Amino acid sequence: MNILLTSAGRRTYLVDYFKEALKMAGQGGLVHAANSEASPAFYNADRQVVTPLIYDRGYIPFLLDYCGKWQIDLLIPLFDIDLPVLSANSEAFARQGTVVVTAKPEAIEVCNDKWKTYQTLKGRGIRTPESWLSAEDAVRAVEAGEASYPLVLKPRWGMGSLSVYEADNEEEVRVLEKKIRKEIQESYLKYEAARDCAACVILQQKITGREWGVDVANDLKGDFRTAVAKVKSNMRAGETDGAMTVEEPRLEELGRELSGILRHKGNLDVDVLESGGEYYVLEMNARFGGGYPFSHAAGLNLPYALVMWASGREPEKEFLQARTGVRGQKDIRILVY
Repeated sequence: MNILLTSAGRRTYLVDYFKEALKMAGQGGLVHAANSEASPAFYNADRQVVTPLIYDRGYIPFLLDYCGKWQIDLLIPLFDIDLPVLSANSEAFARQGTVVVTAKPEAIEVCNDKWKTYQTLKGRGIRTPESWLSAEDAVRAVEAGEASYPLVLKPRWGMGSLSVYEADNEEEVRVLEKKIRKEIQESYLKYEAARDCAACVILQQKITGREWGVDVANDLKGDFRTAVAKVKSNMRAGETDGAMTVEEPRLEELGRELSGILRHKGNLDVDVLESGGEYYVLEMNARFGGGYPFSHAAGLNLPYALVMWASGREPEKEFLQARTGVRGQKDIRILVY
């Protein structure tokens, strides 16, 4: 069995997890990594490949050829802007025996487009911060007593902490909205933002409280298998840097509900904030997120489960569970190549 991780970046640990998963499952094969020679995970893999850029016309033909040549069984994208491109072409990959491990295009749109995230969650009765697509609407909500400063402004199609700001008054709202628009056009976010340039910034009511992460694991049919809740202790550049696994039935049930809505394959990374005894969903990513290693360290082994499902077998139940009370911190290591 062969596995390709695209946009692997600094996730050397995921390369290691999948290498180990192949051994545990008694499967031969290699773990391949794309896309940049500047990424540590690139050199941690068994094989490396530099692909065309994600929005290049040659990207999908190149990957189809590569997956066919190397008999790739699982194609696992790890970057938000990669997800819709690969998902839209998943049938072409399936015809040559490659499973793209992500969600369907419409589910990815719900995750990547923060306005659709808001609309979908509100429509399902799931708590999420009140949101607006214009400075005018947000300011009117404050003036009407329906919201209060500070407000959070960020790209509608964004990721991590890129261009995320807080505004304490109307003047800051208007200045920051313009600033974010400019920063979007100067970054890779401009590609997805091109769908609606006039409404590419989202404004949200700031909610304060304890931060949580939930890993929602589905099988390759999109069926729910488990959810692991973690309380976050540290964040760095929008990614979980420290966390502890906790048994929290309400979050596990939330994970089951989100699984049923999105029907994703593999992992769904969910950011949650606890305030006033209630849980608010902030964002969702239909991929392995920066908080997954903490679930893995506590016993959840989704890479192994994916390998087993792809080979037509069922993983042992113990690998779809996580021990509670396991604390973790990320460190820094040097990869020499």
